[in-house]
Amino acid sequence: MRAVIQRVDRAGVIINHEEFSSIKAGIVIFLGIEKEDTKIGADYILEKSINLRIFEDDEGKMNRSLLDIDGEMLVVSQFTLLGDCTKGRRPSFVRAEEPLKANELYEYFVREAQKKVKYLATGKFQEMMRIELVNNGPVTILLDSRKNF
Repeated sequence: MRAVIQRVDRAGVIINHEEFSSIKAGIVIFLGIEKEDTKIGADYILEKSINLRIFEDDEGKMNRSLLDIDGEMLVVSQFTLLGDCTKGRRPSFVRAEEPLKANELYEYFVREAQKKVKYLATGKFQEMMRIELVNNGPVTILLDSRKNF
């Protein structure tokens, strides 16, 4: 499982020119689910994401987590994070999980996240979306459950 985590001042999902969901200060997680990913990997990405010390403390140092600041979270499924660009010019997505299984794990991630964060918003699985966000910092972190635990 791969995740791109961005610290944001605000973010939102637009579908068919209408706002679908939005958050205030917190993090956006773009989540790519790979074949053979498991709930263990999802739990790892979630725990790491909410506990990363990427928010500034009173001294201006990145020393506080999403939980520490009572921040909000937006989770968007994004299979393109699994694109392999090593050959040719068109990314290959053969490592991306098939949609039914990917959606099950995405929904699991969302359910678990709802138990832990102040407010959670999502994108819509397999939908064409516009994601609008204001990255604070900028701070962008990459996580890969297969490389990090």
